[in-house]
Amino acid sequence: MIIEESIDIRAPLPVVWGVFSAMEDWYSWNKVIENCCIISGDSMAENTCFTFQMRPYYLPIKVMPTITKCDPGKEVIWEGSRFGVKAVHSFIFEEKQDYVRLTSSERFRGPMLWLSKLIFIPGRLHRLTQQLMLAIKNQAEACTAGVDSK
Repeated sequence: MIIEESIDIRAPLPVVWGVFSAMEDWYSWNKVIENCCIISGDSMAENTCFTFQMRPYYLPIKVMPTITKCDPGKEVIWEGSRFGVKAVHSFIFEEKQDYVRLTSSERFRGPMLWLSKLIFIPGRLHRLTQQLMLAIKNQAEACTAGVDSK
């Protein structure tokens, strides 16, 4: 199963990357990924292990991925497993002339994947991805508006 979503963000790449990579600030603007906490490593960097919660339903699901690739301003990949399903989530940052295209791609596999489809998890995860991407966009554009108005 694959969940993909792209969004165009009218902000410079350093601003978009700054919003995304400052994991310690996610709580202030990100309502999709809750209680983000670094377990080991340095913020947004390769081999950093962190934990967070998300709510495809009312009860939260705790996830503990590890960042397996971090090319600042270009690509981040984190991987984790939960309930017999392995997920690989990548974020690609593409700088265009006057915006950044951010693409999220999450690939799932594992023996329990069939169960998640039965209880409609893919649709709910896709909506959460859309909400996350919109939150990143809104925060980066708000940061840019703050800089432009000074």
